[in-house]
Amino acid sequence: METRLNFPAEEIKTLSPLILAHIGDAYFHLYVRTRLLQVTHNITRLHDLSAEIVSATAQAKIYHAIENFLTDDERDIFRRGRNAKSHAPRNATVAEYHASTGFEALLGELFLRKNFMRLEEICELAFKEAST
Repeated sequence: METRLNFPAEEIKTLSPLILAHIGDAYFHLYVRTRLLQVTHNITRLHDLSAEIVSATAQAKIYHAIENFLTDDERDIFRRGRNAKSHAPRNATVAEYHASTGFEALLGELFLRKNFMRLEEICELAFKEAST
């Protein structure tokens, strides 16, 4: 099986926002877990803190706190993700779940476009916001 890590911009535009959110969710989980190593090396504490930060409720709050820092294009990606038809949330309101999906879609698109500087900026802002 051939692995392809480069996605043309035209192909990224055609991806479902839920696919972008799937990638963004994975990236944000890894970012948060790695960043938390600066706080603790206790595995239980790492798990508890990361679960709190990557929750739909926390991500919705994060998005609303950093929204003004985003470009118009980034807000458009967020809206596509937020408005995507998805399953019902378990531990969040519908609005929080949709906002977190939008946030994750933004991260996923930045990752696939290999815009790592901007991805790092947004994730660090998000991490700091979640830590306050």
